[in-house]
Amino acid sequence: MSRSGFWFLVVGSSAALTHMLVFSLAQRAIWPELANAVGFVVAFCVSFAGHRRLSFQDAGTSVRQSLGRFALTALLGFGSNELVFVVLLRGLHWPSLLALFVAMVLAAAQTFLFSRYWAFKR
Repeated sequence: MSRSGFWFLVVGSSAALTHMLVFSLAQRAIWPELANAVGFVVAFCVSFAGHRRLSFQDAGTSVRQSLGRFALTALLGFGSNELVFVVLLRGLHWPSLLALFVAMVLAAAQTFLFSRYWAFKR
């Protein structure tokens, strides 16, 4: 596995755990769909900082340019995540944490490709 791929997995896993923890806490007080969004916002900060410093430290883009691109990439990933999450949670009546986990795994591949080849382009 390449160094970039290794750090992407470490940072992505850290952000995913952050997302799930925030989601678990927030869903007690708000709708699961909104708790997913809150978890995403917090995890976005973990994700961008880690990917910029570790996964794609040799990026050929400025921090500002990477942040803008990564924000768009992350929002597209979150859109996929939320769509899958709602279908699994509301349509198929899956437990919320399982639905979130599956949605996050599917969105992760999309996020990696956009991050690697566009947001943090080398």
